[in-house]
Amino acid sequence: MTKTIREVMTMNPETVTRDTPVADAARIMRDHDTGIVPVVDGDRLVGVLTDRDITVQTVAEGRDPQLTTVGEIASGHLVTLDPQQNLDDALHLMAQYQVRRLPVCEEDGRLIGIVAQADVARHAKAKQTGEVVEEISH
Repeated sequence: MTKTIREVMTMNPETVTRDTPVADAARIMRDHDTGIVPVVDGDRLVGVLTDRDITVQTVAEGRDPQLTTVGEIASGHLVTLDPQQNLDDALHLMAQYQVRRLPVCEEDGRLIGIVAQADVARHAKAKQTGEVVEEISH
């Protein structure tokens, strides 16, 4: 039986708001050993910020990470999972959108967790995981 997302996700991830300085978001990523931090308004997911966003849109552009806010560079294009979906759904979405991490939200948009490629790898069949890693890497 395939596990549900709720069974494998990281619960209650650290979050930031649109007004958070990028440097603070980077420290959260460092301190929690993650490459993504969800952007919230209250408890509702409104975006995501990745380590790549920081590198490409702040560092490479010569922007000051103390003065640049998360809202200026975070992606508002969201691909999310429902906690009742299963690992196959996560694998499919990761491959389709070529992402390594997916926020998990309730129907009302309330963020409850994150599923990372590593979470899926620990619980999915090796063949499935390998196929998804290959798809994401293209």
